[in-house]
Amino acid sequence: MPPEAQTVLHTWCRQSDWNAPTIVGGAGARLLTADGRSILDMSSLAECSNLGHQHPRIVEAVRAQAARLCFVTNAWGAEPRARLAELLLEKSGFEGGRVYFTLGGADANEHAVKFSRQAGRKPHGWVITRERSYHGASYGAMALSGDARTADQVDPTAHRVVHVPPPYAYRCPFHAESEDACGTAAAERIAAVIDAHGPQEVAAVLMEPNAGTNGIVAPDTFWPALRRTTRARDVYLIADEVMSAFGRCGEWFAWQRYGEDGRPDLMALAKGLTGAHLPLGAVVLSAAVARALEPQTLFTGLTYSGHPLSCAAGVAAIESYEAEDLMSRSRELGTTMFGRLREMQHGNPLIGDVRGGHGLFAVLELVRARHSREPLSPWPELHVELRRLLGAAMDAGVSFAARGNLILLAPPLVIGEHDLADALDLLDRLLGSLAQAIHTGKQP
Repeated sequence: MPPEAQTVLHTWCRQSDWNAPTIVGGAGARLLTADGRSILDMSSLAECSNLGHQHPRIVEAVRAQAARLCFVTNAWGAEPRARLAELLLEKSGFEGGRVYFTLGGADANEHAVKFSRQAGRKPHGWVITRERSYHGASYGAMALSGDARTADQVDPTAHRVVHVPPPYAYRCPFHAESEDACGTAAAERIAAVIDAHGPQEVAAVLMEPNAGTNGIVAPDTFWPALRRTTRARDVYLIADEVMSAFGRCGEWFAWQRYGEDGRPDLMALAKGLTGAHLPLGAVVLSAAVARALEPQTLFTGLTYSGHPLSCAAGVAAIESYEAEDLMSRSRELGTTMFGRLREMQHGNPLIGDVRGGHGLFAVLELVRARHSREPLSPWPELHVELRRLLGAAMDAGVSFAARGNLILLAPPLVIGEHDLADALDLLDRLLGSLAQAIHTGKQP
């Protein structure tokens, strides 16, 4: 039994079920276990290790910063904090904006909402978010999330949050006849909700531009239409880029696929910001939002906001993405991965939909029958045979991520081409066995 099994509370699981290997090291896209195994990481752990594990540039940057200065609060200046803010504004094109550093994604989203309400002088303004979304597990972030797992723990309306149907083209809640029409209809619903509340009462719309653990990738029509909707009504648009940024979707930030037509007013960042080498989140604010806040007192604070060690890791991460041309690499390998998944779909009746592919991120949605689109399991339950598939993959030295009836593929951007191909071949074989088990009722 792993040493932690009796002493640590582990996330998103029943404690009696937790039985994971102890990781003692890593290199590139591989993790090294205490019992000597090498595990290929096909999910970047929690979709956060975009640069792989133990990236030498980041390890060295943290070591060098620790020798100079480990910590100073946000009330004092710190060189790596200033440099990282400068780089984020440069890469996002938010000239004249500002950056607020947090500890991770949940508090980045909460602070983005807080800043939107304060800058817009709508202290109790409504925030519109999506059903089937995830923005974190603090109480505020749970209210923002449309997450079935935590829906009974918090009342969104008490936090002035309203949820709208998602741009889920495969199961379009608006019964649209095409993906593009579903994206447009989702944006139109948001416009209607803003108008029903009154734009003067709505502080922000908070949405994921692309990748998220909910497994919904919006049609290309959605984000530009949403931006037009919020801009026309003078409502701030917050992009939750916690998972989708830093190359995951082939760009520094996922909204950049749409150019200036997709630019949000605020962005929430974390995960790939340091490649997960150290905890760090951020809110990037446009010049207009920053100007609105600058004359006001900012009634918020985090002891470790802009921690020098984490910011040094962030600077090294951005330098690494750039030096290794990982945005282009993500797009190229993402196209290859997406094509291979499409081939798998043609040969396996369990694969109902394949979506993503803008970078090294894709989702397989599993169904019992392609014609009926009946889910393999009720959301968000994990089918017992899918659980067995994950175990078989681990036994073969590959770690895949699954949620409900979805398999989420998000390998590190540094993964080798042969490793990626071998992992997808393994997945193809295991899904074939899964199809046999589902249709015959027998274990493979």
